Amino acid sequence: MADNTPAGSTTDGAIQVGGPKQPIDARVSAPASYDVADFPVPHGREEEWRFTPLTRLRGLHDGTAVATGGGVKVDVSAPEGVTVETVGRDDARLGKAGKPVDRVAAQAFTSFEKASVVSIPKETVLTEPVRVAVHGEGGVAFGHQVIEIGAFSEAVVVIDHTGDATLAANVEYLIGDGAKLTVVSVQDWDDTAVHAAQHTALVGRDATFKSVIVTLGGDLVRLHPRVVYAGPGGEAELYGLYFTDNGQHQEHRLLVDHDTPHCRSNVVYKGALQGQDAHAVWIGDVLIRAAAEGTDTYELNRNLVLTDGARVDSVPNLEIETGEIVGAGHASATGRFDDEQLFYLMARGIPADEARRLVVRGFFAELVQQIGIPDLEERLITKIEAELEASLA
Repeated sequence: MADNTPAGSTTDGAIQVGGPKQPIDARVSAPASYDVADFPVPHGREEEWRFTPLTRLRGLHDGTAVATGGGVKVDVSAPEGVTVETVGRDDARLGKAGKPVDRVAAQAFTSFEKASVVSIPKETVLTEPVRVAVHGEGGVAFGHQVIEIGAFSEAVVVIDHTGDATLAANVEYLIGDGAKLTVVSVQDWDDTAVHAAQHTALVGRDATFKSVIVTLGGDLVRLHPRVVYAGPGGEAELYGLYFTDNGQHQEHRLLVDHDTPHCRSNVVYKGALQGQDAHAVWIGDVLIRAAAEGTDTYELNRNLVLTDGARVDSVPNLEIETGEIVGAGHASATGRFDDEQLFYLMARGIPADEARRLVVRGFFAELVQQIGIPDLEERLITKIEAELEASLA
């Protein structure tokens, strides 16, 4: 178990400016690019790769992974009025949100053949979610998805990953002015799957973007959510929930790039770990550039270690280039299961196993409620409780 706070920062929500901490823009080995050749092959010593077990990426990082037939199958179920397209690489919407920022994302961008584009027209309010089912069928795949929502529209999109695959992908969210988009990305893979993806949101003027990322399955999952702003008044809420089991590696690397005035962001990620060699990594980067006056931002990471043998690396980073902000801060904490809470519940007649489930459910409740889709919320809680029961068996 580790709670790694970089030099020059704290874990109590205080703002730290300057000091020996390396600037966010300098912690990557190469600038963003659509071309995989612009990125060196990582060796694990680079800042952005030092926590990732590269051998378990199955060649996604060094170019040896080759797409095979039957990699993944994508099915989209959408309400009336939503356009679902399969497009070629020449579609102008591809890459509009931002460039790949590491070699795996660039490999995915240069290797996919067809992309899935879901478009919600302007001034449309959807009463049912768009559901994107991504099912692995055992092979290697490179994917690309675009969710585009027009000005002053409102929609919820669920991207549900299941099955077994080795997948590298880019997902783009194009949010029009005044629009409200909620995206729930669920990683409920089989235990043998590998999934590395970059999620990039381009938030329009006075638009609202809410992301809920839930990671439960897979041998290795490495996600890179990013937010950039296309105009002032944009808001981004980034929530995450991960349950890391025996031998799993789950890594979430976030960047909120405040380069536009009067925008807001709020980040809350929580994880629970159990079992030997369970490893969770959370990197939270927030950059407030000199032009981003009036920014209001906060990021929080909490981790609950349920058993011995599990490890957490939690690194919040906040870089501020202007003093004209509303507020900024971060906090990170990692702790073991609270025996006092367990004793309190057992003293009131609740069996130990049930008390354990109640504590974990309460830990995640705030984030599960952000999903807002009852059937999906119940499925995820059931999955988490099944994982707990398996550990007690």
